[in-house]
Amino acid sequence: MPKNIGFLICLLIMALDITAGILGIEAEVAQNKVKHLRLWIFECREPSHKAFNLGLAAAVLLALAHVIANLLGGCVCFWSREDMAKASANRQLAVFSLIFAWITLAVGFSLLIIGTMANSKSRKSCGIAHHRFFSVGGIICFIHGLFTVAYYVSATASAREEKLARQGGHA
Repeated sequence: MPKNIGFLICLLIMALDITAGILGIEAEVAQNKVKHLRLWIFECREPSHKAFNLGLAAAVLLALAHVIANLLGGCVCFWSREDMAKASANRQLAVFSLIFAWITLAVGFSLLIIGTMANSKSRKSCGIAHHRFFSVGGIICFIHGLFTVAYYVSATASAREEKLARQGGHA
């Protein structure tokens, strides 16, 4: 694969995650513009169709960025502590970045979906106030982009190192 393709893939992943983060924050803004009545921790508000659409788009883009990075980055894992101790720095970075990318995906995606589902109802809803799902989910999308790009870069570097080692070359 040409060297420029890797750079373009990193740009694509970051663009998807940044767009998802911006959409998540915009969904929070749209949600805050609807009518609501608040009494202590209880709140009654009407759902925002715009917040629903923006939150759903953010969740889809976050998942798409994750899938692209994982499919193109390949499988990097350790089977034992000995494997981890023998692994190159790139391989260790790839595994740890992958773990944190999955954690940020789980948290960010969950927050975006919770915010989206809160705005999916066609009638007014009342309950415990739940704010900031979209904005926190959007911020986590930015963090996900950093871990995912770090995973992709270190996984491809690790694969290149292993290929050279099998061929008897030096990195």
